Amino acid sequence: MADNPTPSTTNANPLSGVNFMRTDVIFALGVVTIILFMLIPMPPFMMDAGIAISVTFSVMILMTVLFIKTPLEFSSFPTVLLVSTSLRLGLNIASTRLILENGHTGTDAAGGIIGAFGTLIIGSNYVIGAIVFAILVIVNFVVITKGSGRIAEVAARFTLDAMPGKQMAIDSDLSAGMITEDEAKARRKNLESESTFFGAMDGAAKFVRGDAIAGLLIVFVNIIGGIVIGTAMQGMSLAEAASNYTILTIGDGLISQLPALIVSVAAGFLVSKAGVEGSSDEALFAQIGKYPSALFVSSGLMFCLGVVPAIPFIPFATLSVVTGIFGYMSYQRNLLEQEAMASAAAGQSDAGGKAAPAEEPISKALAMDIIRLELGYGLLPLVQGDGGNKLTDQIKGLRRQLAEDMGYVLPAVRIQDNLQLAANAYVVSIKEIEAGRGEVRPQMLMCMDPNGAPITLPGENTIEPTFGLPAMWIQEQYREEAHFKGYTVVDAPTVITTHITELIKDNMSDLLNYAETQKLLDELPREYQKLVADVIPGQITIGSLQRIIQNLLSERVSVRDLPTILEGISEAAGYTKNIAKITEHVRSRLARQLCDANSDGSGVLSLLTLSPEWEQGFMEALMGDGEEKQLAMPPSRLQEFISRVRDQYDDLGAQGINPVLLTSPMIRPYVRSVIERFRPQTVVMSQNEIHPKARIKTVGQV
Repeated sequence: MADNPTPSTTNANPLSGVNFMRTDVIFALGVVTIILFMLIPMPPFMMDAGIAISVTFSVMILMTVLFIKTPLEFSSFPTVLLVSTSLRLGLNIASTRLILENGHTGTDAAGGIIGAFGTLIIGSNYVIGAIVFAILVIVNFVVITKGSGRIAEVAARFTLDAMPGKQMAIDSDLSAGMITEDEAKARRKNLESESTFFGAMDGAAKFVRGDAIAGLLIVFVNIIGGIVIGTAMQGMSLAEAASNYTILTIGDGLISQLPALIVSVAAGFLVSKAGVEGSSDEALFAQIGKYPSALFVSSGLMFCLGVVPAIPFIPFATLSVVTGIFGYMSYQRNLLEQEAMASAAAGQSDAGGKAAPAEEPISKALAMDIIRLELGYGLLPLVQGDGGNKLTDQIKGLRRQLAEDMGYVLPAVRIQDNLQLAANAYVVSIKEIEAGRGEVRPQMLMCMDPNGAPITLPGENTIEPTFGLPAMWIQEQYREEAHFKGYTVVDAPTVITTHITELIKDNMSDLLNYAETQKLLDELPREYQKLVADVIPGQITIGSLQRIIQNLLSERVSVRDLPTILEGISEAAGYTKNIAKITEHVRSRLARQLCDANSDGSGVLSLLTLSPEWEQGFMEALMGDGEEKQLAMPPSRLQEFISRVRDQYDDLGAQGINPVLLTSPMIRPYVRSVIERFRPQTVVMSQNEIHPKARIKTVGQV
């Protein structure tokens, strides 16, 4: 039996997918219509419709400006201003054509609205109408437009000048953990929109000024041209031509200047609203009514002015009463607000008068700062200043650099002040346990001699907090001289950042938790997700992977090449579950990376080998089987080994050589466990970790 599918109703109505309210199409048609006003003669009824649209549009703009909360809610105002100006100019051109062509027929030649305005305002004396029109133009051009344009210009300038500081404040809050990344993006977007808006308003103010000038020139041309056409071409008398064309021209000018004046007032409201929250009426009445005494004094002064002889009493007395009533209402409202605040404060206190502490969630008490930097009050300018080398910027760069070098995304560093510290002291805590502290001079530079020689510059002797090297704090004026003498010169933020970097590298294995390990896997590219699915959890758990990565990070081995690490784990998991053995196999897979990271500038890997006697001694000192195997070497032998290693590295260090200690694969982890106690920066590698193509050079033997 053949299938009889149910008829689809998706296309039952062929017009169902058509959107008849395409605002983009309507907007485009509107702009085209404005252009047609300038090019094609329009009948009087269409002129009336265009003028009505212009007036309505301007009133809508003003009402919108009055009711919005912030200027950015009407960020399209420059575009709206351009459209309204273009509409008025198009109507002016169209009305000019009608006036000059049909002005001899009467006051309705350019439509009923223009004739009505001309007759209503001018009446029987068109000189008065011309003066009224001139005053409107002067008010619009000289007062409102010029003032709003100046406000927009200053706002644009100060907004652009303040952008770097606001951007740094956002970065500082983000680095300090006060806001999230999404909040920072929203603030940056708002800052960008604000600067763009005020810059556009600065340019849009020129449209309004040009519109006022154009209106004045069009009126002058219409009157002169109309009188010439009426007398020379239509056979009218001079008085009749002057009356007809002046009434029409002044009416046209008035009906075009009315929307222009409304839009200019709206522009003034909008640019003067910067920094004020709430609608215009809320901001105005709330701020004026905040001080009732000012209203009472104003009421008294107006009453006194009203009782002065020869001055009408009723207007000033009425305003005095209204102002006094408004002041009384403001006074009562302030009293209610104060009582509400007092009640709220009393409600927060207990029966004994002691304020009850706010109950915080238990989870907030359990929250722990992974990395925290506490600063004395004298170091706060390093975070809050406007300089180009802020501490927060350096910490952001540190996080990016560690991600590139070690393949590990560092958690956010929380920065806070601590009044219990000395003014210039700082403390770095990892998981809320102090990991290091130091002291810097914010306005000075730290100078160090790479060779350890005394520094021959005036300054304050000190100890570099990261490596404990002798150093000196010098003034900024000695920077060039210090560079000339070959000294290393760093500023205070760099000293703190370097200290944080080394502390993080020393404790990176402790910073890597289960969640961060899962995050590393999730952020692998899509083509490696099949590898992750094959290895985890079938061959190894995420917890075991975390321990392997911690073992690598503890010896400062980059885990950026995580796919190779997973491949090595997959190979080793086939014959052992011992985390230490899997780690050693992974290290052998990273041989190229290890050799490259420890080579000198010429690409040569310097090796300090372990003698056969010590190799045999370590092998014999291993006790136990499997994961229970431990190093049980007598303390005297360990002390002898430590002394020989230290002597060898001291001699080679004097020659400028920092070699890798080379051992056999079996004993490498145990040798490293001894070395890290007294020389944690020393790299210990096995023969399996030397890449076949690496250029090696043996510089000695222990």
